Amino acid sequence: MHVTAAAGAEVPARADRRAWLGLAVLALATLLLSFDVTLLYLAAPQLSADLDPSSTQMLWIMDIYSFMIAGFMVTMGTLGDRIGRRKVLLVGALAFGAASLLAAYAPNAETLIAARALLGVAGASIMPSTLSLIGLLFRDPRQRAFAMGVWAAAFSVGVALGPVIGGLMLEVFWWGSVFLLAVPIMGVLLVAGPLLLPEYRNPEGGRLDLVSVVLSLAAILPIVYGIKQIAKHGVDGVSVGALVVGVAMGVWFALRQRGLEHPLLDIRLFANRSFSAALATSTLVGAALGGTYLFITQYLQLVEELSPLESGLLLVPGSLALIGTSMLAPVLTRRIRPAYVLTVSMLVSATGYALLTQVDEGGLAILVTGFILLYAGTGPEMSLATDLVVGSAPQEKAGSASAMHSTGGELGIAFGVAVIGSIGTAVYRDELSGRIPESVPADAASAAEDSMAGAHAAAAELPDTVARSLMEPAREAFVSGLGAVSVVATALIVALTVLVLVALRHVPPTAAGTVPDAGNDDSPDAGQDAGPGPAADAAPVTARA
Repeated sequence: MHVTAAAGAEVPARADRRAWLGLAVLALATLLLSFDVTLLYLAAPQLSADLDPSSTQMLWIMDIYSFMIAGFMVTMGTLGDRIGRRKVLLVGALAFGAASLLAAYAPNAETLIAARALLGVAGASIMPSTLSLIGLLFRDPRQRAFAMGVWAAAFSVGVALGPVIGGLMLEVFWWGSVFLLAVPIMGVLLVAGPLLLPEYRNPEGGRLDLVSVVLSLAAILPIVYGIKQIAKHGVDGVSVGALVVGVAMGVWFALRQRGLEHPLLDIRLFANRSFSAALATSTLVGAALGGTYLFITQYLQLVEELSPLESGLLLVPGSLALIGTSMLAPVLTRRIRPAYVLTVSMLVSATGYALLTQVDEGGLAILVTGFILLYAGTGPEMSLATDLVVGSAPQEKAGSASAMHSTGGELGIAFGVAVIGSIGTAVYRDELSGRIPESVPADAASAAEDSMAGAHAAAAELPDTVARSLMEPAREAFVSGLGAVSVVATALIVALTVLVLVALRHVPPTAAGTVPDAGNDDSPDAGQDAGPGPAADAAPVTARA
């Protein structure tokens, strides 16, 4: 069936059963992508023993996926708007399945690096397509908000179950088995997608500007690389140079977009107050979480000396809280303004981060409780901010808007690990300095002063008495680092709470059936009469079911 929707035309207000089944398929794909965030870290020891990669190759195996997914997200999101979102999603699913097979049976490190790069490009095709198709399937604001909650919950389930399922698989199978999870899931998407998901393309989108594609990659990839270099090695000439190049290319990219009739990225979207505030919130919440999550997982495995599986199980209650609140938030916003729901939830999250500053007093119980609270507060942000970003954009720009949301999340997490994580590492090193007993060999002491992981590895090679004398001050120093990271995250979340309350207070409850800022009006009442959906003010578009 072919349907043409012109400006101001009526569209179905309520989703049918087919739309909900389509959402289930999209959620399954999202769950798989979130699996991939944690699975390879668990497989790293087995992978190293089997393929014997160099230290540089191991870094590329771990990092190339995030580089490529961040670099290609904007291009793939815009490409979906131009040639068809379902088409890009299905091609991405096919490529992801094929690359997963290649990674699972990679005979050497070079092949695995190439497979991981392909997985990143394919993932960049899938993620923005899932979000933009949800916006197409659910035009009613209440249903769309709930569907975004389901999407956020699916992502959370993947993050929660990734360590558990991965740990179980690695106890039975070889390291490549973690990649094979993608094959049947992508198979389901390839079969069910054409039956359940509508196709959408903007016939007036114009040709893809290849110079803009190159400039977007030249901007994002150096920035991500520079941030990751800071996280691993601190600030040096290479990281600063990469950031300078990335920012310069980003400025060039933005200037070029302003002069194009059909830009790769319509920067006019940032004039929309709801869009900009929600995007900034998602990015900075990701930064707080990225910097803290790394310390939490290391605390469980290096300080409490739990296995990856045990650590994953302790994180499940927090993930369940995130799932619950991400589903509850869209229900609450039917009667309560999103800004108020987000304000309360972010204060809960700030309380969780603040509790983590007391781990030195309460130990594991305080850490798990704090994690539950910060994740419970993060759930509404994941669903509501995502809905605001996608819902604030006109329908023909939804793919591009979804890509910016996903790219912002990737950059936020990388920034958090690099900057906030570096603060914790600096505190760890400062606290440990001068406290290592003279009985500890110089090479072990040097490894411990570099990182907690180094201290743990060095202690494994020492006699028990000497190992204990090394690990005791290392544990105390690491907990101090965790406390410092938590203080920074708490302050950031409190500041974001003020931003949300001020910048999003004009967005009405979804029961009003409105779309925030559809006309880019920055007045307090913007969006009250915005119309039935994101496409109300859009140019004519073509949708094919």
